[in-house]
Amino acid sequence: MTARVLPRFDTAMKTTLRRVPHSLKFLFLVIVLSFTFSSCHNDNKAQYTSWEVYRGDDGTNAYSQLKQINVKNVSDLKVAWTYRTGDLNEFESLECNPIIVNKILYGLSPKLKVFALNAETGKQIWKFNPFSAESKEGGYSRGLTYWKNGDDERLFLFPGNKMIALDAKTGTQIMSFGDSGYVDLNKNLRSDNTLGQVENVTNTSPAVTYKNLIITGSSVAEGYGGSPGHIRAYDAVTGEMKWIFHTIPQPGEFGADTWPEGTQKNAGGCNAWSGLSIDRKRGMIFAATGSAAFDFYGGERLGQNLFGNSVIAIDAATGKYIWHFQITHHDLWDYDLPTPPNLVTVKRDGKNVDAVAQLSKTGFVFLFDRETGKPLFPVEEKPVPASGMPGEQAWPTQPFPEKPLPLARIKFDTSIITDISPESHDFILNLAKKYAWGDIYLPPSLQGMLQMPGYRGGAEWSGACVDMETGMMYVGINDFPTMNQLLVRKDAPAQELDGAPMKKAGEVLYQKTCATCHGVDRKGNAGFPPLLDIQKRLKSSDVE
Repeated sequence: MTARVLPRFDTAMKTTLRRVPHSLKFLFLVIVLSFTFSSCHNDNKAQYTSWEVYRGDDGTNAYSQLKQINVKNVSDLKVAWTYRTGDLNEFESLECNPIIVNKILYGLSPKLKVFALNAETGKQIWKFNPFSAESKEGGYSRGLTYWKNGDDERLFLFPGNKMIALDAKTGTQIMSFGDSGYVDLNKNLRSDNTLGQVENVTNTSPAVTYKNLIITGSSVAEGYGGSPGHIRAYDAVTGEMKWIFHTIPQPGEFGADTWPEGTQKNAGGCNAWSGLSIDRKRGMIFAATGSAAFDFYGGERLGQNLFGNSVIAIDAATGKYIWHFQITHHDLWDYDLPTPPNLVTVKRDGKNVDAVAQLSKTGFVFLFDRETGKPLFPVEEKPVPASGMPGEQAWPTQPFPEKPLPLARIKFDTSIITDISPESHDFILNLAKKYAWGDIYLPPSLQGMLQMPGYRGGAEWSGACVDMETGMMYVGINDFPTMNQLLVRKDAPAQELDGAPMKKAGEVLYQKTCATCHGVDRKGNAGFPPLLDIQKRLKSSDVE
């Protein structure tokens, strides 16, 4: 029997998680930072007056130079048109950032239906459903990728484990792309899959293009048995994979020594789920990765675990490594990097320096020279608390940038407990006393701890907006803690499932791969839907 550690998400804990953010002082802040950005120096200013890529430009800065709407006339705005997707999805929301190309708006519904609208009138031009008409499937997707070569205009989307190419003019699926019209993202991840892992790769963020390549990160499970988050490039016409960058370095590759020998073969996570940035002039891709699996306990992956929680610069044409910086070593807090890197230009000693700005759940903002990866402000490796968990070895130091100051509080103490009433204060104080608390990077434990910022803290996937003219960065911040408590659960090793009754095998697999998000009791957790009575809500054909 193998002892494994999971975060505790029982009924009492879930109730606590719901109550604490409402009872503690917490803020959703819009932080305005000034990095002394230079004015926009990009010669192609047209990129700021269109919206052909996710978040507006290759640097994911969500910025436009359009000035028709200003402080004097914004109060006069009226609804020009409304488009309703027709989708009602109980669990997924509309997170799509639409793109606009040649006065056509392309977007995605909560059920991942692609629609094309006349951007001036809102009239639907075409609609594409990647699933069957009866299916109730959906998902989170933040947008589409547009690619053009001559008269060939394509849109790329990611329903389930597939990457599909559509004709942007007609909305029809291009069946010559990939294998019968799609690329299976589960394929070409591991050279040896003999131990029974079932890859489950999706993608919640748009890919980027470089010449005739479509380059993508992925969204993967973060529990035991999760898939690796390798970054891959495909031919935009044929769907053939052209290169792969191992975010979990394989034996002999740079960074492999940051994992225990032999573990990279079956390790998971380290995925660029928030999207990618690209510097086309330099031919460089920039990725920000999540943590290695499992999120909250790393006894099976001792070491720094490159390239988890890292900003990575990659050659766009070949997938070759250029540089990296790890934001959190040996992550035990689910402090994955939730936003793609912002590509900006800053003033340093009177000169313009092309840079990479990276937000984080920890509330820190890191700024790097774009070509070398060297931090533009000093970063100090400071000692952090050791772990008391059996088999665990928290990394002894973590990087703290000198500037700018953290955007969220990085310490929990009694000063932030609510004072809305004596009763509320006492209730939360007595609750907090059951757990450990202190500075950021306090390791999870069986006792439980108050994590500050929480794993939904700091900057989140909505990212930053950078005003390229004023040099200001606008960031939405979650400033509240979460409660984490580990428990020990004994599972049968995967190979012991051979020949096991279907019900028993299903139970073990659920606890192994699904319970972290959907709860050990299947009642849902932290924004993930409940799975109780799912047979009454979905058909077998709707569930993969």
